[in-house]
Amino acid sequence: RPLVLSARRVERLEALAAELRARVPVEVVPADLAVPCAADALVAAVEARGVVLHTLVNNAGFGLRGRFATLPAGDQAEMVAVNVMAPTVLCRLVLPGLIARRAGGILNVASVVGYLPGPNMAAYYASKAYLLSLSEALYEEARPHGVTVTAVCPGATATEFSARADVDGTKRFTGNVMNPEAVARQAVAGHLAGRAVVIPGAANRAAVRCYQKAGFVESKRFAAPDGLPLLRLAWTRDDSPLRLSRRQRRRRSLGRHRPSQLRRQ
Repeated sequence: RPLVLSARRVERLEALAAELRARVPVEVVPADLAVPCAADALVAAVEARGVVLHTLVNNAGFGLRGRFATLPAGDQAEMVAVNVMAPTVLCRLVLPGLIARRAGGILNVASVVGYLPGPNMAAYYASKAYLLSLSEALYEEARPHGVTVTAVCPGATATEFSARADVDGTKRFTGNVMNPEAVARQAVAGHLAGRAVVIPGAANRAAVRCYQKAGFVESKRFAAPDGLPLLRLAWTRDDSPLRLSRRQRRRRSLGRHRPSQLRRQ
């Protein structure tokens, strides 16, 4: 099957296509998904070339760092267009054909930050929460028809994202940063195995388990030294918020006196 590459920077697309053509047929279809109706035009261009899509990978996206009330509204609108509107439209246009053929699937690149709110990157975190929720719902809708929809939720990854989002040099991007190839391999392997959600990296999976077990999130104190969200997590027992002392948190982290029922408020 041919591989269709799409992005807004044509010269980089062509360079990548030249590298890959020795192994697989490649079609290049430039598109800027921040432009209205770009997703519709992209699918139409692919179909006009006679390409029948088997797998859609929604990997385009970017982040913005700063207070929601001070970041330019236009920049945030473009981010929502790329992170939310474009994958939604692409899924809607591609999924019917996959269901009719009872083959193929969709990989939506969300993020581990889709599991919690993100002061100082509010719209970005929300966009990934949306994509994660959409993917999990589509997984259930498409599964009876032989189609797999997978949400990929990576953590910090060594790509251009950190520079575009102005988070280079922050704690999150100087510690456990994954290689993009390792993320891609785990994502594809999980998708082929029929999984609804793939979280590459053991540290990222542990972080998500922590988020899911957290009873509530108190975000009043969010001014981390590097400007990234700093959230305080605590347990919930029997639907009642419970503030834990340091000693209690330590005992719980060691597996003692674990609440019998954990829920997210």
